[in-house]
Amino acid sequence: MNTASKLSWKIIFRMAWRNLWRNHRRSLIMLSAIALGVWGMIWMTALMRGMVDQMIDNSIKTLSGHIQIHAAGYLDDPSVEHLIPPVNESPALQALLDSNDVTAWSQRIRVPAVIRSEREVYAVTLVGIDPARERGLSFIEESVSDGVYITSVDDKRLLVGRKLLDRLETKLNRRVVMMSQDPDNNIAERGFRIGGIFDTDPQATETSYVFGGLETVRKMLNLGTGISEISLLGHDYRQLDELKKKTQSAAMENADVKTWAEQDPYMGTMLNVMDGFILIWFAIIFLALSFGLVNTLLMAVFERTREIGLVQALGMKSSNILFMVLIESIIMLMIGLAAGNLLSWLTILPVQDGIDISGVADGLEWAGMSSTLLPALLARDVLTANAVVLVLGIFASLVPAWRASRKVPIEAITRVWQ
Repeated sequence: MNTASKLSWKIIFRMAWRNLWRNHRRSLIMLSAIALGVWGMIWMTALMRGMVDQMIDNSIKTLSGHIQIHAAGYLDDPSVEHLIPPVNESPALQALLDSNDVTAWSQRIRVPAVIRSEREVYAVTLVGIDPARERGLSFIEESVSDGVYITSVDDKRLLVGRKLLDRLETKLNRRVVMMSQDPDNNIAERGFRIGGIFDTDPQATETSYVFGGLETVRKMLNLGTGISEISLLGHDYRQLDELKKKTQSAAMENADVKTWAEQDPYMGTMLNVMDGFILIWFAIIFLALSFGLVNTLLMAVFERTREIGLVQALGMKSSNILFMVLIESIIMLMIGLAAGNLLSWLTILPVQDGIDISGVADGLEWAGMSSTLLPALLARDVLTANAVVLVLGIFASLVPAWRASRKVPIEAITRVWQ
């Protein structure tokens, strides 16, 4: 057997490396195309992922949590007629909420109401909260911009959105009247002083909710010990099946347990569509790259037609020629991937604190987006982009590699590839 037929991988790699840089301009153009393609994949995915994650995060922080417990029928008719017992009356549920499966939880009273100032009247949702429990669970405390956060469940002040104050034509420390319906279908009303103002994105939230102390709202509505809902957070908003099963087992009889995706089907669908769209986006970008990659390798093979025929005549096996062309492709892909990943990181790093889109925020508010877009660079998205380019790139390289390995030595030496 000829020594040439026993060429080591080291020699094949060295030949592939030298062949790759015979035409510097063509190789650099292809490397630039791969790098820009990978950058486009990762950069656009980070923006889209950040947009969807932020919409979901806003939805979760706007009182929904990861999982909510209501009385049966409450979601169809959110009135004081559909209440559940408080947590302390359910030992099994109390044990689950205090376990490591749950990171935060709170119980609330939430009813339709009307708020009236000296000048205007506006329909809102009155929410009685436990301020200590809401920390880390909802947006409420971190959004307070003027005045003070609700100090206790017995606090007799209200926390009102800035946009709602503008519509009511009132201001901090002024008195307003809250009106709702009690369990006997009578009008329950009480005067409150505005103790705090909150600002949040989307701004529609500022006109939708008014917050008060849990016990103060309970006394106003004559509710006894009942509550409207229990909201809790797990560890990952994507992985809630097991936690939902445990919550259903621990919750009181006939309780309605739903995840955030079940309460907001639009956002749940957005998350599922996003995962599929990323793969489609990667495939589209790679299709554009594959034409350039195949063309570059075919041109390199055409230029070395006589040379390939010569090394075959000297005893180099067809399989070694095929591997040599594939290694050229892999080297080009790896360099392009490294450059694309670096470019993506350098692009995302300066804007990791957010991109100001306040100029179009009003138009996007309907979708739950805020005025700042935070790119979300996930390791699995980067790995997926790299895997798509590398695997599909190798498959695309099989065509020129196969053509090179199928050359007949005599024909290759005596004439140029036709």
